[in-house]
Amino acid sequence: MNAPALNIEAAAGAAPIVALPMYDFPELRDANAALWDALRTPLLAHGVAAPLDLARPADLEDLWRDSQLLLAQTCGYPLMTGLRGAVQLVATPRYRAPGSEGPFHRSAIIVAATRDAERLVELRGSRAALNSWTSNTGMNLLRAAVSEVAGGQPFFSDVSVTGSHLASLTAVAEGRADLAAIDNVTYAQICRLSPDLAAGVRNLQWTASTPGLPLVTSAGTPPTTLRALRRALQATVTNPALAAVRRELLIDGFCVLPARNYGEVLQLEHAAIARGYPVLA
Repeated sequence: MNAPALNIEAAAGAAPIVALPMYDFPELRDANAALWDALRTPLLAHGVAAPLDLARPADLEDLWRDSQLLLAQTCGYPLMTGLRGAVQLVATPRYRAPGSEGPFHRSAIIVAATRDAERLVELRGSRAALNSWTSNTGMNLLRAAVSEVAGGQPFFSDVSVTGSHLASLTAVAEGRADLAAIDNVTYAQICRLSPDLAAGVRNLQWTASTPGLPLVTSAGTPPTTLRALRRALQATVTNPALAAVRRELLIDGFCVLPARNYGEVLQLEHAAIARGYPVLA
């Protein structure tokens, strides 16, 4: 069932919410704030109520489902599962990061830098770490890759949930896990911002690619606001004053993909199920 229509521009007492939580490392918070400030100005000029500051809620599921959501970044797997009917696709960022191809991304399957394995199949019986069971990059893409070598049988001796890609990479670097799948933009930022930590792991292989982390708005956001959001995003790409912000966030631009493109996320899930590997285990 679709969420009830809500006119964000006119709703009395409404408090629109904006959040950019997916790559909000402490070192990048000023850049994310500057990006939002640049988006907010033209939105206000078009009569769109826009909050002064970015929200940083602890519960992302509640954020994405909030009927007052004006703009937030989510993950492709929730977009195609639990968030169906709750949000609209605004745009997909393009990133300048190894593993990105236009608006498409993938995961680096990482192991400890000292691990001598060269192929995923050699890691049967190892310990996996993942950020979330509902993550495309941390779970779904890894499941698809493992399904090709698991033979329909459990592959790992243990699967632990860490809560974030950074925590998963840290667990591998510190020897508390043997393997994790890390979103390629997160991996690029960790390599750039925390080179000593990144030096403790290496990329064993890339996963398949899917459309990247989408920017979404509430299902009740009116078409005029949706168009204003897209115009504001495109304007940040050519604004010379934002060149340093784009470099810091690795942003190369924004694409408006047909929502059906995100069906690739579920196609990988269905392929893993067909191979007898429905759950990462």
